[in-house]
Amino acid sequence: MSKQSLSELFAELQAERQKTWEPEAYQRQANQRQTLVEDFAKRTYAAAGDIVAPLPLLDVTGGTIELDDLVANRPAVLIFFRHAGCPACNIALPYYQRELAPTLKTLGVPLVTVSPQVPERLGDIKAQHQFDFIVASDPNNDLARSLNIVFESDEPSKQAALAKGYSLPEIIGTGTWELPTPAVIILDRGRVIRFIDISPDWVVRTEAETIISRLQEVIEKTAEPQLA
Repeated sequence: MSKQSLSELFAELQAERQKTWEPEAYQRQANQRQTLVEDFAKRTYAAAGDIVAPLPLLDVTGGTIELDDLVANRPAVLIFFRHAGCPACNIALPYYQRELAPTLKTLGVPLVTVSPQVPERLGDIKAQHQFDFIVASDPNNDLARSLNIVFESDEPSKQAALAKGYSLPEIIGTGTWELPTPAVIILDRGRVIRFIDISPDWVVRTEAETIISRLQEVIEKTAEPQLA
């Protein structure tokens, strides 16, 4: 049986939703995603070469993660996702566990997945899927905000969610509707971004092979002898 790409897994999710959701709900989500894509084109986000602010993350298993410690000896891969109850995230993160994490472990590169959800609730996704990698909380979206990848649901989506008794501010524990745009960052020593891929449409995310390829480029470049 051939391995499925992340895009294929998301295509299955959307096909199932189109069959089972009310047309109005399906279109409302499509409109929200399209709005985010259009907004992305107008904004300035963090880019390769930028230095990330030294903002701490909270490991859901306890303790604080300092970015300088994370990249002290080698690059790290950061993957920003929405929250533990997000259906798309519950497809993407297990995919990264299967297709990305083993290679990163072999290379000695840490994988850290990041959400603004409070640790006591965010830990559910790690426990459910038994992830080997780090799942970390970004308090108040501070790190995501510094990268300018934070967004807020549009009003139709908020009202539809509330009508169903679904309050995102309560679910993520931050009191706001703000979430990070899904993104992958390869962070090097000195907190320098070597690669960043931002996915404003949350059912279009970075494939594992792309991350591995770009990471290998970073490692090879770092290993090149420097001329005197």
